[in-house]
Amino acid sequence: MEKLNKEQLAAVTHKKGPLLIVAGAGTGKTTVITQKIAYMIEQGWAKEDEILALTFTEKAACEMEERVANLLPIGYLEFWISTFHSFGERILREHGLEIGLPADFKLLNEFQQYSLMKKNLDKFNLDYYHPLGNPTKFIKSLLSHFSRAKDENISPEDYLKYAEELKQNLDVALSGAGVKAKKAVQKLSSFSDAEGDFNKEIAEQEVMRINEVANAYHIYQQLLLEDSALDFGDLINYTLRLFKNRPMILEKYRKQFKYILLDEFQDTNWAQYELIKMLALPDNNLTVVGDDDQSIYKFRGASVSNILQFQGDFPEAKQIFLNQNYRNAQEILDLSYNFITLNNPNRLEYQLNKNKEDKLNKKLKSNTKEKAVVDTIKGTDLNDEVRQVVEKIADLKIKDKESHWSDFAILVRANESAKDFCSAFDIAGLPYQFLSSRGLYSKPVIMDVIAYFKLLDDYHESTAMFRILKLPIFDFTYRDLINFNFFARKKSLSLFEVIKNNNEMTAPLREKCNKVLNLIDKHTALVKEHPVSEIMIAFLNDSGYLKYLMDLPEGQAKEQVGFLNYFHKRTQEFEANADDKSVKEFLKELNMEIEAGEQGSLPFDVESGPDAIKIMTVHAAKGLEFKYVFLPNMVDKRFPTIERKEPIPIPDDLVKEILPEGDIHLEEERRLFYVAMTRAKTQIYFSYAPDYGGARMKKPSRFLTECKLVTEENYSQEKQEKDKFKTLEQKEKIFFEKQAEHIQLPSYFSHTQLTAFKNCPYQYYLGHILKVPTLGKHVFSFGRAMHLTLEKIFGLIMEKRGLGQGNLFDDKKSLEKNDKVKITWQEILKIYEENWIDDWYGGKENLKEYKERGKKILKDFYEKHKNNWPNVKSLERSVNLRIGGYRIFGKIDRIDDCGEKGIQIVDYKTGTPKQKGKLVIDDKEQLLIYQLAARQAMPEPICNLQFYYLDNNSEIDFLGNEKELEEMENRVLERIENIIESVRAGEFPPKPGPLCKFCDFKDICEYKKL
Repeated sequence: MEKLNKEQLAAVTHKKGPLLIVAGAGTGKTTVITQKIAYMIEQGWAKEDEILALTFTEKAACEMEERVANLLPIGYLEFWISTFHSFGERILREHGLEIGLPADFKLLNEFQQYSLMKKNLDKFNLDYYHPLGNPTKFIKSLLSHFSRAKDENISPEDYLKYAEELKQNLDVALSGAGVKAKKAVQKLSSFSDAEGDFNKEIAEQEVMRINEVANAYHIYQQLLLEDSALDFGDLINYTLRLFKNRPMILEKYRKQFKYILLDEFQDTNWAQYELIKMLALPDNNLTVVGDDDQSIYKFRGASVSNILQFQGDFPEAKQIFLNQNYRNAQEILDLSYNFITLNNPNRLEYQLNKNKEDKLNKKLKSNTKEKAVVDTIKGTDLNDEVRQVVEKIADLKIKDKESHWSDFAILVRANESAKDFCSAFDIAGLPYQFLSSRGLYSKPVIMDVIAYFKLLDDYHESTAMFRILKLPIFDFTYRDLINFNFFARKKSLSLFEVIKNNNEMTAPLREKCNKVLNLIDKHTALVKEHPVSEIMIAFLNDSGYLKYLMDLPEGQAKEQVGFLNYFHKRTQEFEANADDKSVKEFLKELNMEIEAGEQGSLPFDVESGPDAIKIMTVHAAKGLEFKYVFLPNMVDKRFPTIERKEPIPIPDDLVKEILPEGDIHLEEERRLFYVAMTRAKTQIYFSYAPDYGGARMKKPSRFLTECKLVTEENYSQEKQEKDKFKTLEQKEKIFFEKQAEHIQLPSYFSHTQLTAFKNCPYQYYLGHILKVPTLGKHVFSFGRAMHLTLEKIFGLIMEKRGLGQGNLFDDKKSLEKNDKVKITWQEILKIYEENWIDDWYGGKENLKEYKERGKKILKDFYEKHKNNWPNVKSLERSVNLRIGGYRIFGKIDRIDDCGEKGIQIVDYKTGTPKQKGKLVIDDKEQLLIYQLAARQAMPEPICNLQFYYLDNNSEIDFLGNEKELEEMENRVLERIENIIESVRAGEFPPKPGPLCKFCDFKDICEYKKL
């Protein structure tokens, strides 16, 4: 609190009523939010589960929770800090049945929505949006339209009603003269010709089109419900419907959430804001934090009008402007502020100051003493512009000895503009990283895996075979590949047939060919019985490709393995929703996904990559900062861009948000440019050129003129002679010092991490730093299935008792209910079948054996407990422990209520039990950690710790004494400090030994001892 400035402190300590915090760029808004949450808990205003904090990305939510956790002196239970969509999903999982939603609904991503619509396209009765030559052309546009409708909380029923009214008005308008006909024509006034007169043909076509869209929206929503599925827009809209139709549930959450905080308020859509206003009543202890000048996500449905209207919705709201900037030099702040005021009067500062004598000021004041450099770079053409930018970066790096490559960022308006700079950096030999949230499938390492899948599906797909033969692990020369291709064309053979007919080749070449053939034979056998995720791991390990990647320089290895990890998760997502989990079916789905325009999502984490120049879009750079920022292609129609209208606009009569007057697109582009400028801490460079390859010369962007960085120039309409791109002359002068890859410290530790490091630091490095994807094990699938089944069984018992999974501080009387609960074996068997996981088993017999084993375990479990079920208080409860300032996270399988004695912590085990007297502290570690965590976070005493062994339905009970708990704290602290030391040194020494044969990484570890 001592580090907060006056305005920040006022925001943190504000207690009652609505609060609007206008937080300009670099003013520490995240600090204010996290401090405020911690302060409220510390002051006793609210408990951690009585505060709802919402933001827009999972990464932001995790960072917010982590920062709050670091501020709290002791452990805690779980926060309600999440994204809007995660919040909606949590509410609907708990209460969706109240409005007819299945509790186990699926959440569809964009591709799954496309797939659902494509498979059922004949049910949509499309005409206007169903061109014969390309019937799937408008699927994405329609889905985008449905999403925008949900942003405005327009239901299919609302849309159908509006469309039907249009049809009725049209019928009346076409029926003849009279007062009714004239009124109907007025209502259809938007359907006019070029002269502004009502046009029968236009009106008929538009009414038909709108009715077609409304009907398609209704059918799409029905398909989702029939498939027990929701899309992301549904999470908000159904939550709104739930609260409106079930006031008791709304009242429950109004009472629970004493305070609501909303980050990035300017990015909310209409439906999200309605949800927040509904929840905040009646006390309206609502804090919203935002900056209208940084509202740049209109294309995602964000409504800048929400923040502009907040004062009207909450006239009593206190306003706090954060204008102490801790990021940028003052010259950059002045330039940015003077520019963004051109968006007046559609700015919050302007509107709030209209009728006030004491003016609120959004002009930011820098707390840094750095002097800024603001400059422009003008090239003769695109190539020359790119060359000058690259040379400038190289020159700055040489002069600034303390700088890192990651201090430099090139922020482009569109991804296409990045390609020119990527090529230039390749030529120059400078390290760079192109950051994008899309494009996984185009990464070379992923293309290699996909090529191998295609090869297994069809040996004779020669393009796939060529890519595989090019892999360095097979060591074919360029001449070998040329000869293979030549022979294939000459004899009309596939490349597979060429390398198979290798009798006349030299012995070394024949050996290389046989290596590939043997690999294909081995995996062809696997493909028949194993899912695609297992085939992927088998290829990476058996071919030696994963080991080859691991031997690359550390930064490259981490990046490539990261791509593989993301793709492996994609195969697992496919398997989770597919009956046929084969390579063939995965390729079908992947091809459909690519056809739908998907490129494969990538987690966007600018801090996790190598030390390299960052290239990204301005949108992606929001929230980031760099010492040196370059904004290229600053010319007319590139930045600002030409407005692209929505392919299927929402009718104005259905739009609920209040749209500001003026040029909405230009104002959005100005805000985007403002965001770009405020990413630069000390130096910013704007580059442009007159010649970008078209027939006409380009003028400098109007934004450069508005910033007074250039004056209007009259370019000749004749093209100038181009200079060929030159390799940088400075390339020879640049000294590339090898810098150790920056490895981030974990934000928290878990028992799994601590155990992995204890067993072998190198195993910890592979599993928790690089996160190398590994083959799963059927014992893990079995264990997970048993855990899920037991969770659902006890969930059902709690439901029958009328308890539900409530707060751990629920009324004691309700928790002490001893009603006899009747649950049948048939109910348990049904739960088991629904939660069975059949992954990673060696074959059908093995799978059948384990499944029968699970049934026997559950039958014995049922017979043991059917007349006296444990009084369960909580299931799968997340707990956090703080030791020596470090955060340890865990999840407790079960917490039982033991009445006045306190609580019992239970952990399920599927292994062989030990005798109680033979348990040493190593065996007790996990539960001792949970005992420490529960002691910090829970008010009840811990009366017992229990390992429950499912194999023979036996228990081992114990309780850590003070000596054991103190020793456990010391062991955890020592292990964490050893991890931190290894991370900082970049060294993870292997510990080969007996455990190697059980290690997931034994196939790629050169230190293993089997």
